[in-house]
Amino acid sequence: MPEPYAPRDLDNQSGVATGAAVRDLLALLSSLEARFTAGDPSIPDGRSLLEAYRWIFSILQVGTDAHLWADAQCPRFIDIVGPYKKWGGDNADAFYQYAPIDPTRTYRVRARRGDAVYFSLTVYGGPDDGRYSERIVGTANDLDALPDADGTIQITLSPHHHDGAWIQLDADAVCAITRDYMIDASTGQRMQWKIECMDGEGKPNLTDEETARRFRAVHTWIEEQVKITPLAQGTPNVVETPYPVPTATFGWAAGDAAYAMGSFELAENEGLVIRGRSPECAFWNLCLWNPFLHTYNYDYDRVTINGAQVVYEADESWVIVVAARDPGHPNWVSTQGHRQGRLWFRWFRPGATPECPSTEVVELTEQ
Repeated sequence: MPEPYAPRDLDNQSGVATGAAVRDLLALLSSLEARFTAGDPSIPDGRSLLEAYRWIFSILQVGTDAHLWADAQCPRFIDIVGPYKKWGGDNADAFYQYAPIDPTRTYRVRARRGDAVYFSLTVYGGPDDGRYSERIVGTANDLDALPDADGTIQITLSPHHHDGAWIQLDADAVCAITRDYMIDASTGQRMQWKIECMDGEGKPNLTDEETARRFRAVHTWIEEQVKITPLAQGTPNVVETPYPVPTATFGWAAGDAAYAMGSFELAENEGLVIRGRSPECAFWNLCLWNPFLHTYNYDYDRVTINGAQVVYEADESWVIVVAARDPGHPNWVSTQGHRQGRLWFRWFRPGATPECPSTEVVELTEQ
């Protein structure tokens, strides 16, 4: 029988703490399957179970990008959601990027807008150990950060005052997240974000202690995601009253948006008709989610719809139909084989709190 692997002593760093942290992380990952195959009522069908397996590796990838590899002395913006990175409320219309922040340092963020109809950069505060952020430190959006003569947008992040677009870093600032929304993210030119630490110093901190701390942060990150998923279904075929985001937050919600959550539960020959009216805003959309807070596969069907894609009624209200098959309505959103799921509305920079949409389950007629 082979001897257990013993890490070599490199530069007087044995890797003992890192090895223990990695083994704990692997044990956590191994335990997740049992949760999903134990008959949790929040996982209503086999399709959702298959999505659960993929979700495990999405959150692992984001956790390692954000907590293992990220370096606040030499930060980079990295994608944290996308067609192959589904978790935490992704959608088909946007790109989100993440960078770590050291609250004692000064950062210069530069960007070019591309085809974004709305963008923002939000700094979050909270523990720096893999737990979700607890509050919004500050936000700069497309009204705050205007391009200069050559089209470059610049935002400064610093504990000390700077002219121009500036977000003050409080002592608990831990990360910055960008959002850029487009009418059609599949064809539009996305924004190009860059971040530079203006006062970084030293060398990469590749010690056993620091590496172990980072692996433990990934472990904690995954535990945090597991706590909130799978999401309970809630009252079926209802949209709850919209609410604005306060400065206190759990997670990485935007600082200038209103949201509303709902759910659907439909038979194959049923559709959910949603009627509403959106206030003046920079952008709004509806996304369908599975219990793990990720959209269905929008490469094949329209599983999200935004305010520029909607065909409006004569009075500027809108009607959206959620159904398994095309009901012949221009604002059809596909459930893509899911019998039940979540509805999620978002409105960026709304002029007023949105009205609560109404819902009605109808029987679909043959086409």
